[in-house]
Amino acid sequence: MVRMKRSRTRPVLLRPRRWASWLIAASTAILVPSAEASQSMGCNGSLVSKGDSPVSLLQKCGEPIYRQSVCVPMLQLGWVVTPYRAGSPSAILANQCVPMEEWTYDRGPGAFFGIVRIYNGAIESVRDGDRNR
Repeated sequence: MVRMKRSRTRPVLLRPRRWASWLIAASTAILVPSAEASQSMGCNGSLVSKGDSPVSLLQKCGEPIYRQSVCVPMLQLGWVVTPYRAGSPSAILANQCVPMEEWTYDRGPGAFFGIVRIYNGAIESVRDGDRNR
């Protein structure tokens, strides 16, 4: 008969929290700039950021090398109240087209393309595309 040794496990004592390291980690997470803050593009010494108008984009960066325009459907809820019908008001759903454009800018050889998304009359996002060869 084979006897198996009993393994004695000692309880693992948790180290006390190190408040200093926790405080540093928390403050670093708060102070790190958000993704929205980095949504900008430099053109001819000027900066174009989220929220700017397409007119200021054209003034600062000029004409893009490529424009793509699509219609983004947006449902709109409306209520119809008539004084002639008894009862509650009727709900009407309407499809509305909101224009969205993506403008692509060439930043030069070896640099990434700049892609600017314009939605509802303002710059919604700025991001990098593929690298230019």
